[in-house]
Amino acid sequence: MIYLYTVFVLCCLALLAAGVIEQRNHYRNLDKIAQRVLVNGIRGKSSITRLCAGALRGGERVVVAKTTGTAARFIFPDATEEPVHRKFDIANVAEQIGIVRRAAVYHPDALVIECMAVMPALQETNQSKLIRSTIGVLCNVREDHLTEMGPTLDDVARSLSRSMPVGGICITAERERLPILQEEADRRDCRLIAVDPESVSDREMAGFGWITFKENVAIALAVAEQLGVDRQRALAGMWEAPPDPGVLAVARVMHGDKRIRFANIFAANDPESTFMNIRQLEDQELISRPLTMVINCRPDRIERNGQMGEMSAQVQPQTIVLIGEATKSARNTVPGELQDRVVDLGGKLVPDRLLEGVTAATPDGSSIIAVGNIHGQGEVLLHELEALPSWSCEDGSPSARTPRTNTRERIR
Repeated sequence: MIYLYTVFVLCCLALLAAGVIEQRNHYRNLDKIAQRVLVNGIRGKSSITRLCAGALRGGERVVVAKTTGTAARFIFPDATEEPVHRKFDIANVAEQIGIVRRAAVYHPDALVIECMAVMPALQETNQSKLIRSTIGVLCNVREDHLTEMGPTLDDVARSLSRSMPVGGICITAERERLPILQEEADRRDCRLIAVDPESVSDREMAGFGWITFKENVAIALAVAEQLGVDRQRALAGMWEAPPDPGVLAVARVMHGDKRIRFANIFAANDPESTFMNIRQLEDQELISRPLTMVINCRPDRIERNGQMGEMSAQVQPQTIVLIGEATKSARNTVPGELQDRVVDLGGKLVPDRLLEGVTAATPDGSSIIAVGNIHGQGEVLLHELEALPSWSCEDGSPSARTPRTNTRERIR
C-alpha cells in the first residue's frame, strides 16, 4: 500500500513539474510576440482576424494569424495558410499553446488570433493564461450561445467581456450594449474604443473582392491605428487579404433553363446577423427579387427554426421553402399573410429530389437565400447547387466553367 501511495505521489509531482515547465515555456513564447490581438464576439470573428492581419501586413509588419471559423487556419506572415490539424477533429482551447509556439518561431510584430472559447470561464482562461492579449476585439453581442453565456444578451455581453485585457485596450463595434462593455472595461482598467462603421466610406468598401461589413473594417482600421499603421496602408493590406472559406458569397448557377443567384447565409445563424447579410447583399445588388428564402431546420434547434420563420416578415420573400426536420417549428412562426407562400420539403430527402423541390419553387432570374443552420439537408442542398454549371453575368449564357467552380459575385 505504501509503495502504491509513493508511486501515486511521485506521478502527481511529475505532472505538476511538467505543467510548470510547459507554462513557463508558453509564457516565454508569448514574450517573443510584441503585440497580441485576441478577437472575440458572436459574429464575424474570422473575417475580422483576417482583416486585422491584412491591415498590419499593409504596414509591413510581420504578423501571424489563426482563425477558428468555418475552417480553422494558421496564416503565415506572407499570407499563405494551412489548415489547423486536430486530433479526432475536436476543437480544444489548449491548441492555442501550439499556435503560440508556432507563431513565436517567426518573432512576429503581432499575433492576431480568434477566440475559440464559448464557456465564460474558458474565455477568461483563454485571455489570462493562453494569449494574454495586449489588444482585445469584442466585435458584437448577438443572440447565440445563450445556453452557455445567457440567458439574456446582457449576460452574453458580460461573458464576452472576460476576454478584455486587464490594463490593455479593447475595440468594439457594439452599440446597444456599449454601456455594459464600458462598465466591464472600467473594472479591468481597460481602455474601450468604440468604432463608427460610417467612418468607412463606400469607396473604401468597393476595394474588397469579397463581401464584408463596415463594422469589421472599422475595427481592423482601429487595431492598425493602435499599432502605428496608417489608414491607406491598412486598407491596401485588407484589400489583398485572402477571405475566410466561409465568407459570404453569391453564386450564379443554372438549373435547366433557369438562371439563379444563390446566397449561402447559413454561417450567420442568428436572426440579426442573417438579416444584416440579406440587406447587405440587396444594397450591393448582388441578389435581386423575387427572393426564395430557404430555411433549413434541425430538430435540436427548434427555437432557432422559429426565429428564422418569424424573420420572413422582415425579408418578405416571394417563396419560403422549408427543408430539414421539424419544419413545423418554422412554419408556425411565419406570419399569416405569408403562409400561402410556404413550400414544405421537410424530411430527409434524397439529393435530387431536394434540389428539384427548391428550384421548382424558384422562378428564372430570381435569387435563393439559404438561412438557418447548415447541418443536415442544408449541406446536401449546397453540395447539389455547387455541382451545377454557372452562367455569365454579361449575357446570361451558361459559363464554360466546369461544375463545382460556379461563378461568384464580387463587390465592384
